[in-house]
Amino acid sequence: MSWSPTTSHWGAFRARTTETGELEVAPHPLDRRPSALLGNVADSVRHATRVRRPSIRRGWLEHGPGPTEHRGAEEFVEVSWDAAADLVAAELDRVRRAHGNEAIFGGSYGWGSAGRFHHTQSQLHRLLNVLGGYTASRNTYSHGTSAVLLPHLVGDAGTLLYRADTWGTIAAHTDLVVAFGGLPLKNVSVTPGGNTEHPTATALSTIGESGVELAVVSPLADDVPKTPRARWYPIAPASDVALMLGLAHTLLTENRHDTAFLDRYCTGFDTVADYLLGADGTVKDAEWAAARCGIASQDIRALARRMAEGRTLVTVSWSLQRTRHGEQPVWAGLLLAAMLGQIGLPGGGFGHGYGSIGDIGDDGPLLPLPTLPQGHNPVRTFIPVARIADMLLRPGDGYDYNGGTYRYPDIRLVYWAGGNPFHHHQDLNRLRRAFARPDTIVVHEPHWTATARHADIVLPATTPLEREDLGSGRRDTHLIAMHRVLNPVGEARDDYTILAGIAERLGEGERFTEGRTAREWLVHLYDEWRGRLAERGHDAPPFDRFWAEGEWRLPSAGEQPTPFAAFRADPRRRPLHTPSGRIELFSSTVAAFGYADCPGHPVWLEPESDVEHPLWLIANQPSTRLHGQGDVGATSQAAKVRGREPIELHPDDAAERGIADGDVVRVFNGRGACLAGARLTGALRRGVAVLATGAWFDPFDDPAQPGGSLCVHGNPNVLTEDVPTSRLAQGCAGQHARVQVERYDGTPPPVRTLLPPPIAG
Repeated sequence: MSWSPTTSHWGAFRARTTETGELEVAPHPLDRRPSALLGNVADSVRHATRVRRPSIRRGWLEHGPGPTEHRGAEEFVEVSWDAAADLVAAELDRVRRAHGNEAIFGGSYGWGSAGRFHHTQSQLHRLLNVLGGYTASRNTYSHGTSAVLLPHLVGDAGTLLYRADTWGTIAAHTDLVVAFGGLPLKNVSVTPGGNTEHPTATALSTIGESGVELAVVSPLADDVPKTPRARWYPIAPASDVALMLGLAHTLLTENRHDTAFLDRYCTGFDTVADYLLGADGTVKDAEWAAARCGIASQDIRALARRMAEGRTLVTVSWSLQRTRHGEQPVWAGLLLAAMLGQIGLPGGGFGHGYGSIGDIGDDGPLLPLPTLPQGHNPVRTFIPVARIADMLLRPGDGYDYNGGTYRYPDIRLVYWAGGNPFHHHQDLNRLRRAFARPDTIVVHEPHWTATARHADIVLPATTPLEREDLGSGRRDTHLIAMHRVLNPVGEARDDYTILAGIAERLGEGERFTEGRTAREWLVHLYDEWRGRLAERGHDAPPFDRFWAEGEWRLPSAGEQPTPFAAFRADPRRRPLHTPSGRIELFSSTVAAFGYADCPGHPVWLEPESDVEHPLWLIANQPSTRLHGQGDVGATSQAAKVRGREPIELHPDDAAERGIADGDVVRVFNGRGACLAGARLTGALRRGVAVLATGAWFDPFDDPAQPGGSLCVHGNPNVLTEDVPTSRLAQGCAGQHARVQVERYDGTPPPVRTLLPPPIAG
C-alpha cells in the first residue's frame, strides 16, 4: 500500500496499512525533528479501549435523566445509532424547552483533532448555535490567566501569545535569554494544528552555538536545553516572582535600569519602585529573594548585572501562570523587561511561551487557514474555562471575573466532544462529584476515557485516520490533505455525521449541513480560503490537484516584526490599547477592582505552608503523549513503571522515605491520592517531585483514601487544587500541588484503563 498524507498536533506524517492490515506510520520527509509521539498512533487507533457502538449508561436508559452518583460505576448498554440519536435529540429538546438554552453547557474544551473541518469543538458549537445557543467557556487551560491580564498591561494578549521574535532573530541579536519556567524541548513537538518541519526543536538545540547565553530558571534540569552556554538556576517552585523582584531591586538600586524608556513608554514605575524599596515594610533585595527562591543572593545580583550588560530577552513560560497568583510572574517578568529598556528591539524585551509550545519563535507563515463557521451563540452566559466544577456544584452563585460579577447557570445537560476534562481539570474527586449533578452528560469519544466512563450517552467518534480533512497549524509551512487511511473501528462515525443526524431530528438539518457532505465542505472551505489567498497575491492550486499531491507549501509571510516595534518607534502615533497608551506597570484599572489576590502591580504573595505535605509536586506536560491522547500507545506505555505513571524523585528525598527506583509509591495530600512508579533522578531540586499529566484517571473507590478514591494509574490531578489563579483571571492553577510520598506495600489494585468498562450487548 502507498503512503497517505495526514497530520496531527504533534506533526505531519505518513500512514499506510500493510498487506496483513497493520498500520504503519512514518515522519513527514521534511520533518527535522519528528516527535516521539508518533509511536503512539499505531497502537491507539485500534486499541481495545475504542468505543465501538453507541452506548448508554444503564441507569439513565432505565430511569431517565437526573442527577446521580452512579456515573463512572455502572455498566453501559449498546444501542443502535438511530436509537442513540433519537435519545440525544429528545434530551436536547427537553432541556432547552424546560430550562432554556442556558441550561446546556457546550464549552467542550479539548484538543480533539488537528483537522480544520473535523474540529470537534467547532462542529458541536455549530449545532448548538443552530439550536438556539448554549453556555460557553472562555479562555484556555494553557494560558487563560495571561489572556485576561495582558490586555490590562499592553493592550492586547495576542501580541505576546501568538507573535514573538523568531529564533533566527534571537540568534542574530540576543546576548542573553533569561527563561523563567525553562525551555523544555519536550513541549515544542506539539502545536495546535500541527507543524510539518518542527524547526523550534532544532533551534532550541543549537541556539547556544550562535553565542547566545541561556539563564534557565526552573526546579528541573530537563527544562534546560542541552546546548553550550546554558546555565541552570534550580529555583524553588512557586518562587519565581521573588527572584524577579530581587533582580528588579538590584537593577534599581545599582542604577542599571533604563529611566528614559520607563518615562516614555511605561506608566506606574514609581509605585513599583516604592514597593521594591520597602513601601510595605519589606525591602525586596537579593537577600530577601534568596531566602524564598533558593538562589544565592550573589547569583541574583550577578544575573541582574549580566542582564543589563547587553541585549536580553526575558521570557516567562505558560506554566508559571498556571499557578496560584499566576498573574504575578507574567507581570513581574514584564517589569524586568521594561526596566532593561529593550521592549520593541529585535531579540530583546519580553517573551511569553517560548518552550511552552512548538510555534512560539517559529518563522513559519502567519496566514488565515480554512475554518468551519460556528455561527452565532445568542446565549451570553459563560464561565472561565477552568471553573466547570464550580459551575456544576454551585448553580446560581456569583463569582468575580476581570472586574465584573457573574453567576453560575443551572446546567442540566453537558455536551462534550473532542476533549477530556478528567485529564485537564484539577481535583478530580471534586470533578466526579460535579459530574453527578447534571441531568444528562453526552460525550463523543473514540476511546473509553474517564470522561466517557462518567457520561450517560457515549457516541463512538472516528479518529483522524478514519476520515478526510484539511490540516495545518497557525505557523505551519504546509497545508496537508489528510487522507483517510483506515475504515472506522466498529460503528464509529465522524462528528459531522453524528451532529447532522441529531440536527435532522430536530428539524435543523439543512441549517447545520447547508446541504453539503463532509467532502463537499472540504472543497467549499478550501475554495473560500484559496480565494482569500488570491486577494493577497498567492495562487494556491485547485482542490483536486492539492488533494492528489497531498500538501501545498504555504507562502512565506515575510519578515516578522518584533513585538511592540511600532510602539517603540512612535508611541504617540502607535499607542498601546491601554488607558495610558503605554505599558502599565501599575494598572489603576486592576487596582480599582479591589482584588486582594491580584492588586494593581506585581507583588509577592507568599505560598501557603503545608508541613504535612512537604514535597512540591510539579504536574507538567508529558514527554510521551499529548495531554492524555495516546496514553494507550506504545511510547506512553513503555515509560510506565509497573503499569503506573512514573514519578520523578530526588534520590535524597527517596532515601528519607525508604523508596527505591522502581517501587510503587502512594502520592497523597488532603484532596486525593494516587499510585505511581518511582524514578530516582538528580535532575531536579530536592523537595520537588514530578508527575506528568495525562495518565488516564482510574479511580479505585476507597473511603479510607483522601477524596474517597485512589487513582491506581497515577493522574496528578487528583492532587492538584481546584482554585483559580485569582479573582481577576479565574485561570487554571494546576501546575503545582503540595504532597507526601510513601512506598506502597502490598499488592496494588490493577490498572483498568487498558480495557473498556462493562458493556451489555
